[in-house]
Amino acid sequence: MRFEGIHHVTAITGDAPANVDFYTRLLGLRLVKKTVNQDDPTVYHLFYADERGSAGSDITFFEYPGAAPGRAGAGMVHTVTFRVASADSLSFWHQRLTADGLAPELEADRVTFADREGLRLELEVDTSGDEPLVAENPEIPPEHAIRGFAGVRAYAADPDLGRDFLEQTLAFEPDGQSRWQIRGERRGSFYTRDAAPAEHGLSGAGTV
Repeated sequence: MRFEGIHHVTAITGDAPANVDFYTRLLGLRLVKKTVNQDDPTVYHLFYADERGSAGSDITFFEYPGAAPGRAGAGMVHTVTFRVASADSLSFWHQRLTADGLAPELEADRVTFADREGLRLELEVDTSGDEPLVAENPEIPPEHAIRGFAGVRAYAADPDLGRDFLEQTLAFEPDGQSRWQIRGERRGSFYTRDAAPAEHGLSGAGTV
């Protein structure tokens, strides 16, 4: 039995109302539910996904009001990559994000930007053939809607550390020197390791 790609990604926010505005209004995801952290019931837990709340589209946030900004470092995911349908979709998102005051970077196959608290996000053209996991939003044409996770990028001090665990225990398949794919019967995702910065990571707002 193989994993069906990435199930969900969870990060930290210091401002729940602004977080909801960014991920629902701007990115067009659906706020599936608001619950609490099971380990700390004083902390809200926000879930965003497609219309059905599908695994593979679910990015969630714990809210610690006023949390200081964090910084991704070795052993931490630093970028979450979502799928979109086409190069036209990339142009749509580049214009939309720019109009909202962000500074997205447009490349041939992706748009890279950060949310209001510094969490790095990417939109890349979907070549997977997987079912699109789409939410409905009146401001976003269905053909340009976000279609679920493509994968994540993490920092690693040693790119070979844990390779046996990834490949033998979790059945990730190598796709180059520092990239792996995990695919089940219906979906797949990538996991990439990048060289870690010199500074240590700090958990906080805008970090996974």
